Amino acid sequence: MAAGRGAELLRPPMSSDRATFLELFFDLAFVVALTRVSQRFGDLGDDTGWALVTGFGRTLLLFLALWLIWSHTAWITSRYEPEQPIIQAVVVGTMFAGLVMAVTLPRALEERALPFVVAYLMVMVLRPLVVAVALRGHPRRLVPIRLAVWALATAPLWLAGGLGPDHLRLPLWAVALAVDYLAWTLGWPLPRLGVSNVGRWRIAGAHLADRYQQMFLIALGESILVIGVVFSGADYSAERAAAFTVAFATSALLWRIYFYRAGLLLTAAFGRAGMPGRLGAVSERTHLLVVLSVLVTAVGYELVIDHPFGQPRPTWLLFVVGGPMLFLVARMRLEYEILGQVSRSQIIGSAALLLSAPLLTRCAPMVGLSVVAGVLTVVALLDALRGRFRPLEAPSSPIGRETPGDSDSEA
Repeated sequence: MAAGRGAELLRPPMSSDRATFLELFFDLAFVVALTRVSQRFGDLGDDTGWALVTGFGRTLLLFLALWLIWSHTAWITSRYEPEQPIIQAVVVGTMFAGLVMAVTLPRALEERALPFVVAYLMVMVLRPLVVAVALRGHPRRLVPIRLAVWALATAPLWLAGGLGPDHLRLPLWAVALAVDYLAWTLGWPLPRLGVSNVGRWRIAGAHLADRYQQMFLIALGESILVIGVVFSGADYSAERAAAFTVAFATSALLWRIYFYRAGLLLTAAFGRAGMPGRLGAVSERTHLLVVLSVLVTAVGYELVIDHPFGQPRPTWLLFVVGGPMLFLVARMRLEYEILGQVSRSQIIGSAALLLSAPLLTRCAPMVGLSVVAGVLTVVALLDALRGRFRPLEAPSSPIGRETPGDSDSEA
């Protein structure tokens, strides 16, 4: 059946693992989206208590909705030939919807809720139906049909939240989004059809790894944009210049720590995996945390550059210290997924940030960011010393080692 109708949409073995120019163009919409997410997080800088918790939760929900759109698109172009006109049309349509979500995001839980949710549902419902029709009689068409059915099941909750009263919007959307993520985790089970085991999907693993790395770099680039915009818009002073320098150094350290060994071996790990779909599913969750941590850290940059030696506010530690701490936790996950181990340096760094947080509540924001940069520097130096006289090891991921069975017709 693989050579039958709809088979021309599948990725051939000789297809390039590199992202196409269209996919890089597609990412531009998500540059805008991540910037808007970062701005919403930044608006929480003066909130405290329950207002901070709810504000963070509202912004996190919007980020998770955007991430679901982006990650599904990355999987589509890793399973289907991105040079096919129908797949290109799907990517362009998703890009437009993502841009609509981005421009409505600042008020997506207020008066712009309806256009945000309509754009989201256009992708979640119509896109899999288009792919299913294009696949025609191919067995793989059952996968997008599953996605569409589950998206239709949660659509009433999304629409009720968009059209209903403001106080019900957050709980309705939270339930709908939780179901959308749970459906993916469970393989979109349907009566008679059972489940689709994502771990057994046939994907271009190296391509998916490339997409994850690019999204990390986009998030890191967004943090650099925040540093530049905030510093250029503030009155110049030596204190702000110092904060600008430390913030840039922190972003450079995040790049170094991510790509040191584990991040660098991500593509090779996918290439060696017998079941790259399983590794891809786990790595998707890890990179969700990585990207979120960079966005949260970027908010810390903004707060520190604006008020480097202002009055200490404990809630700022959520961004200044919490973001880098989340990054180190996600980086430990990534190292286990790629190498089957966790570096002591990252454990030491996470513990140091956790233990220093109570003391930093009484210190100026600049002190907190400087401590973070110092801890990340120690982590990077320990990594460098550990690998100085050791060759780059081969990936030995404990995930996805099995070989997929030939009986999985939906793979």
